[in-house]
Amino acid sequence: MSGYHFELEAATREDIGKGASRRLRREQGKIPGVVYGADKPAQSIVLDHDKVLHAQEEEAFYASIIGLKIDGKKQDVQIKAIQRHPFKPKLLHVDFQRVKAGVEMKVNAPLHFIGEDTAPGVKDGGVISHLMTEVEIACLPKHLPEYLEVNVSELVLDASLHLSDIALPEGVKITALEGDEPNDATVVNIHVPKVAAEPVEEAEDSADAAAGDAPAEGEAKPEGE
Repeated sequence: MSGYHFELEAATREDIGKGASRRLRREQGKIPGVVYGADKPAQSIVLDHDKVLHAQEEEAFYASIIGLKIDGKKQDVQIKAIQRHPFKPKLLHVDFQRVKAGVEMKVNAPLHFIGEDTAPGVKDGGVISHLMTEVEIACLPKHLPEYLEVNVSELVLDASLHLSDIALPEGVKITALEGDEPNDATVVNIHVPKVAAEPVEEAEDSADAAAGDAPAEGEAKPEGE
């Protein structure tokens, strides 16, 4: 892979328009896309649909620097958006953003939760709730992690971890914690699940009422029933 976790090949797309895009997808098994950023003009491209489909099934695809070869010339990009068919397992369009070595990039990094089986709160009967599965980070390309670990091994019952509790690799920042109004949102917590109490008395009253309305064995029903 020459240092890349993912590599894709593309060609410059000359035929633009919705009709052309439909023909690409229907007749040629291709998917249209665009590459932009790094102070260069946006470029329309076309890629093999199935290769992109298989690559995006891996979690790391969305938090990796991709080696995108366009007409034989390779450049570093990151995935920014994928448009999907509403119900078929098909992709309709893909957006890539160019990556420059010395320029900070933003990407959504997946969260991997570790230590759940040994968490004291779980042993005490609590259930873990994941309130986030990914978080936006900012870093230079050389510091880009494939995921962030969230260690819950010491989380007790009725406790939670926040964004500021995540151990960050070198050079990585969580964007929500930056700026004048940081948002230290809850990432995960452990609570005893709430079980709705059954209305036993009401059920018994209803059963008694039904029994009182029913005629005794051998007793005739009132007229009209």
